Amino acid sequence: MNKWQRRTVYYSVLLIGSMLVFAVLYQNGMRIYEGEPKTFLHSLQIVVETFTTTGFGSDSPWISPEMNVLVIIMDLFGTLLIFMAFPVLAFPLLEEILSTTVPKTVDGDLDDHVVICTYTPRADVLIDELDSWDVDYVIVEPDRERATELYEDDYRVIRADPESKAGLEGANLSAARALVADVSDQVDASIVLTAQEIADDVLTLSVVEEPDRAPYHRLAGADEVLSPRPLLGQSLASKVTTSVTSELEEVVEIDDDFEIAEFPIHRGSQLVGKTLAESGIREQAGVNVIGAWFRGEFETPPDPNATLTNGTVLLATGREAQLEQLKDLTRSGMRRLDRGDTIVVGHGEVGQTVTDALTDAGVQYTVVDQTDLEGVDVVGDASDPETLREAGIDEASAVILALPDDTTAEFTALVARDSNSDVEIIARVEESQSIPKMYQAGADYVLALANVTGRMLASQILEEEDVLSMDQNVEVVRTHASQLVGKTLGEARVRSESGCTVVGIERDGTVLSDIGPEVRIEDEDELIIAGTDDGVQRFTELYT
Repeated sequence: MNKWQRRTVYYSVLLIGSMLVFAVLYQNGMRIYEGEPKTFLHSLQIVVETFTTTGFGSDSPWISPEMNVLVIIMDLFGTLLIFMAFPVLAFPLLEEILSTTVPKTVDGDLDDHVVICTYTPRADVLIDELDSWDVDYVIVEPDRERATELYEDDYRVIRADPESKAGLEGANLSAARALVADVSDQVDASIVLTAQEIADDVLTLSVVEEPDRAPYHRLAGADEVLSPRPLLGQSLASKVTTSVTSELEEVVEIDDDFEIAEFPIHRGSQLVGKTLAESGIREQAGVNVIGAWFRGEFETPPDPNATLTNGTVLLATGREAQLEQLKDLTRSGMRRLDRGDTIVVGHGEVGQTVTDALTDAGVQYTVVDQTDLEGVDVVGDASDPETLREAGIDEASAVILALPDDTTAEFTALVARDSNSDVEIIARVEESQSIPKMYQAGADYVLALANVTGRMLASQILEEEDVLSMDQNVEVVRTHASQLVGKTLGEARVRSESGCTVVGIERDGTVLSDIGPEVRIEDEDELIIAGTDDGVQRFTELYT
């Protein structure tokens, strides 16, 4: 029973009950005060006439003041009920009739799709990934208002309960490629159990908030249980550890000795303040910079005249030794490694993963949290300058914000930047739309949980497509390009037409990495391209 139906029942009970009560009062009043006994049916007729303002029949006028007062009360009460009928019944019913109707089932011919339960900001990243590979999806959303908003925004959505068999059958789960459960740990487990009843052969992915609950989801039948928060923590920590360890982080291996990696430029690096053309990266390291993030915005190919700043992240290809040289260029010339070198704000799941990674790398740190937990060095509010000073902000070289609330993290970033203009601020946010604000608040590097989760899910679902996803908005894809066969890379103009970069060509089992504009694409070649979701989609539409 929906809200309008409940209102109708309540209103009907009030209307009928009040009519019966007034009928009894009227019958007795006419007998006692007017001396004219009436039947109950006649009394009820008079009440109905009064409530509906259609008249009072043959009984008026009344002589006794008591009956006149009763009739006045009936008049007012009847008018009140009439006015109540409009907002309670008529307007909602009219709105229901005129409002957008979200379907409760998908078309029967929809198959090989992904069922997403339910909509979250993380789903947007996954949907972008699926769209880039022309994989259909349907969102199962139980909330009426949210489902309506999604439907009006052209999402493929049905309004149904994902924990029910009817809801998942309405999404045609039995013909789906995969199901994604991303609501809460308990609800996700319930969705997985329901999915097992309908189609136990469909790939089922469950996202957990607490990693120690993963076994229960596997017991429920989930094929893959993903915990994005630890990966997020490792990624945040890597922005510090890459500057003090010799091991490259977040490398995508293309061949035995040919890789793609991202390199954040740290404060104090010799590259800061130079344009890409002036940096001498190609001459000094021999790598090929195929893209760069400037304040969270990815550009490929990057503008040679773009100024490199602390927080710029370069995406480069090259041999391992070449990438090591680029890493040296992006590192700060002065890294203080005394106690308090890095401040970690927040000691939740992400914060603990950060400190574990820093410990493994031998980086000393100070943990700040509002709760006095084991492992917390300074108890207090990090948005208070005094707390940050106690944690050593004046001498710190990096601050990692591992806070679960975006608004709090943004304000803390402002305080940290004001407290130490040279400190490197690395931050997490929950939602992608918070990234620009966090950069505006002074952060040098920002990573969104929604991005990490969405791309982890896409990596599992699209595994057969040979997608190598990084934790930012970039894919490295191996694909055939039949429309380019016989053309040279110069003639193909892949970068200018699609926004993707050809980083290698696999030919006869060997990866060609030293490729120039004169290299001609042959029939059996498999191109290795790197680009954004939109860029990969354009490449696919144009050349495959």
